Amino acid sequence: MAKAKNIFGMLRRQTADPAMRIFVRGLMVQASIGVHPHEYESTQPIIIDIELDMGDMPTPKDDRLHETLDYGIVAQKAEDIALEAHVQLVETLAERIADWCLTDPRIMACAVRISKPQALLKADAAGVEIVRRR
Repeated sequence: MAKAKNIFGMLRRQTADPAMRIFVRGLMVQASIGVHPHEYESTQPIIIDIELDMGDMPTPKDDRLHETLDYGIVAQKAEDIALEAHVQLVETLAERIADWCLTDPRIMACAVRISKPQALLKADAAGVEIVRRR
């Protein structure tokens, strides 16, 4: 398997270097996704990667979780969104996750990648990456 390039280069190129980024990479979810008839019949693995540009959010001073954004919550919400209902397009799912991310006013921009490792016989994966900012 070819090693994937860093997926968040696009976010880094288009925004100033923030003080902090929070990320979730390689979140594997069994989702009902796709446009083909067989994709409606069963779930398939997707891989979700998210990077959040937290702008100038200060580094936690008291070493407490409430001083930052819990990446566990980000991962859980992304999985919940992926499992809500059948989605035809990876673009739709990525947009829904990005929309949720940007509901947090601390997040200045986000990059969301959805990969389908079983989509193409001769490729490691296929999918989409979107970048959204305020």
